[in-house]
Amino acid sequence: MAFRVLLLLLFFTLPLQAAEVAGVKFDDKARVANADLALTGAGLRKRVFFQVYAVGLYVQDRKADPIAQPGPKRVHIHMLRDVGAEQFTGALADGIKANHTEAEAKALEPRVQQLGAIMAGLKEAKTGMVIALDWTGKETVLVADGKPAGAPIPGEDFYRALLRIWLGDSPVQDDLKKALLGG
Repeated sequence: MAFRVLLLLLFFTLPLQAAEVAGVKFDDKARVANADLALTGAGLRKRVFFQVYAVGLYVQDRKADPIAQPGPKRVHIHMLRDVGAEQFTGALADGIKANHTEAEAKALEPRVQQLGAIMAGLKEAKTGMVIALDWTGKETVLVADGKPAGAPIPGEDFYRALLRIWLGDSPVQDDLKKALLGG
């Protein structure tokens, strides 16, 4: 009996194991701005019957609200099909509009355009490309295939707006929201 209790305790104290979504493996940990982050969950973004990207969410405290909790965070996107920069940015802008009032979305617009300019510099989110949207605790940094791209984007409100695309009241995909939250 004691052995079973020990095994049960060991099971619940082990870190979250790496996830795999559509053949994409997500590490159980990431590091952003000298902070260790844990994978909360990972899921698949689908559009009609196309697999668009696999995405994982990393935060410091898996039990806390990922949008409200302070500190570094990462949205890790692995592209499963080619998407033009304009289409990629447009989808993000649509997700922001769906989760904010018209006035809030208007206030975020210059930073959405800044993100759009960074994506335009990349030209396309190609199949196999890895895009990380990192919150350093001070600014949003887009990292493409391990290299920072463009200038950092200021404002925690902007990063929270990005997170609401997947985790807000009107997420881009309900089952994806559940998957990212570890469900």
